[in-house]
Amino acid sequence: MKALDGIRVLDFTHVQSGPTCTQLLAWFGADVIKVERPGVGDATRSQLVDMPGADSLYFTMLNHNKRSIELDVKTAEGKAVLTRLIESCDVLVENFAPGVLDRMGFSWEVVQSINPRLILASIKGFGPGKYADCKVYENVAQCVGGAASTTGFRDGIPVVTGAQIGDSGSGLHLALGIVTALYQRERSGRGQKVSAAMQDGVVNLCRVKLRDQQRLENGPLREYSQFGEGLPFGDAVPRAGNDSGGGQPGRVLRCKGWQDDPNAYTYFITQAAVWPRICVLIGRPDWADDPDFATPEARLPRLNTVFEAIEAWTTTLTKFEVMEVCNPLGIPVGPILSMKEIAEDAGLRESGTIVEVDHPARGRHLTVGCPIKLSDSAVEVTPAPLLGAHTEEVLTGLLGYSATELEQLAQAGAFGLPRRAAAE
Repeated sequence: MKALDGIRVLDFTHVQSGPTCTQLLAWFGADVIKVERPGVGDATRSQLVDMPGADSLYFTMLNHNKRSIELDVKTAEGKAVLTRLIESCDVLVENFAPGVLDRMGFSWEVVQSINPRLILASIKGFGPGKYADCKVYENVAQCVGGAASTTGFRDGIPVVTGAQIGDSGSGLHLALGIVTALYQRERSGRGQKVSAAMQDGVVNLCRVKLRDQQRLENGPLREYSQFGEGLPFGDAVPRAGNDSGGGQPGRVLRCKGWQDDPNAYTYFITQAAVWPRICVLIGRPDWADDPDFATPEARLPRLNTVFEAIEAWTTTLTKFEVMEVCNPLGIPVGPILSMKEIAEDAGLRESGTIVEVDHPARGRHLTVGCPIKLSDSAVEVTPAPLLGAHTEEVLTGLLGYSATELEQLAQAGAFGLPRRAAAE
């Protein structure tokens, strides 16, 4: 039994934020029916294509474990099918531009009248306010959510991160909202609207920087590098390079081979509890008792000196050797792993975080697995569906349409061009 067995999700999402959400639900056992435009499908099917005749990796990595149907909801027949799907589903998820669902004729009031138990879940760029009707993409979300202004080095421009905190981060937030609403429905018997704004999600993930904004009003941020360098702070949280965001100072340091390998680095944290061990390790045992270095407070103005000494040691070892030496001592470090190293990591494959699947057009390929592990709900990652692969299966098996009715729907254009004409 899967955690979400028996839950049926109508997936009107596209690109990344919404599909991230619905893929999580599918991994946990929900029956996710992805509704796509006839003959076209999700835009990402054809974006960044690397193999002719196959859906892109962008699409396949976001749509595992789902069923795909083609449906033209601009036709009267398509709207009738959609109405029956809403009647039979528990959740409808969409990340259309603002107002699209209303213009389709399926506002919240209409959806609720069709199925009062339905959860209507939406991802938008912004919450209520003057920007509510604006569209947002990944990097825009990072910018308006505070991530970009606090990422990068203080003498450089704002920088967005490679982690998709705007799109995939919003999908994760929405998935939690959906399962929470489903849980409440067990007691109330009612569905409800669930929304996740991309700006809000990024702000939530940037909470430590919002913390620092308030701290800044009471004095300089002493754990930031610029404090130790005697540089003044402005009225907003600055970019802090690779400084740690917590109370334990840390930085990215070079390791052996850094001259030729762009990822020959480690992240090293000078945790207070293991400071004496760090001192011995880097050949400065005297610092353990030196008043200028013995306490975290004393070290803050001297962090550049501290990390220069540590880096003189890390450059004598590879990033993996640094980890092998430091871990037994309880010193928190982490090698900077390239995506190639991630793809080849045996531990990530064993845990199911990275998996291989067989796709009917692409063949066997590497993809992400479920990042959340449940002991009683194991996840088997299945290939992303071909466009419309389950149209007949869903309409006949779930909605009870006969073969004749299905042909009539096709002739009416509910699936785009009539199937026979399209085949010819």
